[in-house]
Amino acid sequence: MNLVYAASAYPFGWISDRMSHTKLLALGLVVLVLADCVLASGRDWMTMLAGVTLWGVHMGMTQGLLATMVADTAPADLRGTAYGVFSLICGVAMLLASGFAGWLWESHGPEATFYSGAVFCILALLGLALREIRLR
Repeated sequence: MNLVYAASAYPFGWISDRMSHTKLLALGLVVLVLADCVLASGRDWMTMLAGVTLWGVHMGMTQGLLATMVADTAPADLRGTAYGVFSLICGVAMLLASGFAGWLWESHGPEATFYSGAVFCILALLGLALREIRLR
């Protein structure tokens, strides 16, 4: 995953300079939905490798993009604070999500964990779509 993430970060950074950040974020979420579905259905090493590869592509598409979106929306004099708040919220969300994922894994199996991740991504996509509709 990290190799694919590292290899894809620069090309997707270049793309993010040339297209709508919201659209690229949505595409990244679609890739994560695919990764989750592949990982949930994986029964062999090739399927798992495909899922992990897709996850790395998602990371390359979104991680630098999210930092750019923070910089684009924060006032210049509060940019450092904005990054700090963003990192705090991400850390708390990651802690809660990891606890929930661990509970799902233990009580319902890995498939439920990955499928629930896909559902959360779809909800995020719906939120992005509603935001775009409101902004028009």
